Parts: sequence; structure tokens; C-alpha cells
Amino acid sequence: MNVRDTLKKNSEFRRLYKRGKSAVNSYMAVYCRRNGGPVNRLGYTVSVKLGHAVVRNRVRRRLREIVRLNAPRLKTGWDIVLVARRRCVDGDYHKMEAAFLRACGELGLLREENA
Repeated sequence: MNVRDTLKKNSEFRRLYKRGKSAVNSYMAVYCRRNGGPVNRLGYTVSVKLGHAVVRNRVRRRLREIVRLNAPRLKTGWDIVLVARRRCVDGDYHKMEAAFLRACGELGLLREENA
């Protein structure tokens, strides 16, 4: 993922929270909205309430890795924000991945499997 493929501005996050679709589970909340471009743009939110910087960065790295490994399964042309919840701090990686895929399925972000 390139630097240009990330959401950085507060206004971009607010637009997704206000006008985007969302799916929530015990590990994360996923917000999405079409961006009209050829690539997905991603943003990650990890609250100070989850812990100190080391903890927050670990959660953010795990979320980025989940998205990186599952990027081929996602449709393109979407802005996506992942908001980490408390369970991400000590949660099992594979359960986090399953929760992400389940949320993406609810939002219609997964590609159709042909074979």
C-alpha cells in the first residue's frame, strides 16, 4: 500500500463516520464509503483508552497486517476506516481476522468467489 492510499485528514474520517456504512463487532468497527477511485484508501483509529503508545501501535500493526493479507479479497474503490475496540489489545489474531472478514462481508466489500 502506498502513502497516497491512506486516509490522513480529520475531514476524511468524519465524512466516513457521518455518511458511510458501518459494521460493528466485538473486535472492531468498520466504516466504508465509495471513493470513485481505482484503489482502496484505508484509515485506522486506535483510541488512547486502549493503552499507551506501544499497545496502540501493536494493535495498529496487527490491523494493517490483516488488511494487507486480505487485500486481494476486497473490492476496489472504497474508503475504509477500522476502529479498534478493547478486545483487539489481547485478542487472538485469527479471531480478529475472522471478525474483519465478517464485517467486510456485511458491508459487501468482499469480492465474489468464482471457483
